[in-house]
Amino acid sequence: MASHRKWSPTGTRIAGIRTPALATAALTSVALLSQTANAAPSADSKPSIEEVEKKVDDLYHQAEAATEKYNATREKTAQQRKRVDSLLDDVAQRTEKLNTAREELGSFAAAQYRTGASAPDTATLLLADNPQDYFDQTQLMDRLTSRQKVAVDDYITEQATTTKKRAEASQSLQTLTTTQSALKTSKADVQRKLAEARDLLSKLTAEEKARLAAIEKKKQEAADRKAAELAQQQAAAEKKAQEAAAQQQTTTGATGTTATTGSSATDSSYTAKADKALAFARTQIGKPYVWGATGPGSYDCSGLTQAAWKAAGVDLPRTTWDQVNAGTTVPLSDIKPGDLVFFYDDISHVGLYIGNGMMIHAPKPGAYVREESIFYGGESIIHSVVRPA
Repeated sequence: MASHRKWSPTGTRIAGIRTPALATAALTSVALLSQTANAAPSADSKPSIEEVEKKVDDLYHQAEAATEKYNATREKTAQQRKRVDSLLDDVAQRTEKLNTAREELGSFAAAQYRTGASAPDTATLLLADNPQDYFDQTQLMDRLTSRQKVAVDDYITEQATTTKKRAEASQSLQTLTTTQSALKTSKADVQRKLAEARDLLSKLTAEEKARLAAIEKKKQEAADRKAAELAQQQAAAEKKAQEAAAQQQTTTGATGTTATTGSSATDSSYTAKADKALAFARTQIGKPYVWGATGPGSYDCSGLTQAAWKAAGVDLPRTTWDQVNAGTTVPLSDIKPGDLVFFYDDISHVGLYIGNGMMIHAPKPGAYVREESIFYGGESIIHSVVRPA
């Protein structure tokens, strides 16, 4: 026998009244909406100055990384444009040479026709899509003089080469179009990041800007202290090295021998070049940072280091990503004036070391070429040190 069970409506009881499930869901929704409304952001919940400062720094960092990408793409575009120009010039010259060869063959065909000889073979050769195939399929060579044979060979060779060069030029033009599009994209990316940073800063009140300046001052003071510590460590190490050298000189003098090393000559050569690079960099202090700029009126970070070392007779690549491989990597403890200091895991910034924990660099948009501690963003952001010559 089937069992029977009394139906019990679903729902909850409020103040002794059972409510349907639908009403319960509605009440729950109202409660959630009320909580959401209470949790809605107010004017007092906007980002703190510290958060704004970090966000702005991040945006400038992203803009610098995008700038280096722009620089690399622009270099590639310039190289590709040169290749296209060279190929087009070559095609033009070969086309002219091909026309000359065609005219010479035409003159042979005309001469054959005037003398009553069989001429259509040579004339048809000039119109063939593939002269070599046509040539192979006929006995034209048997009816040509030695001079005509040379002319035919030259024509076939020149047409094949010209066709190949035209294909190369066409491919290079397509590549150039692609790189130009990438250049436009990377340029827009830089501009977008800088616009976001400027927008954040523009919304700060005078009081907030003062607090932001105070934060930057504290960071600078900490960086300067770290630079002083490095300078002291290097001074102590140099003193120890000088004492060891003096002791060695005394020892060699007592035995009547002299000791010379190749490293001292190398160090002297590097110092001379580094002095020239630093002298140039110092004359650029005060000039504005402009992304993509290589001087003489403005620079971005890698543009400045490239120009500085060029003044010393050393050609560096354009971007930080290539400059970091253009020399010998040395430990931070062995850093010397003239060395390149690279920053961040993505190697998007570079400065020129001048000694005492300081460098000359083009910092960021809105700033100017200046001297600053290599610890301006903390030691953790220093990626590597490279000696370029």
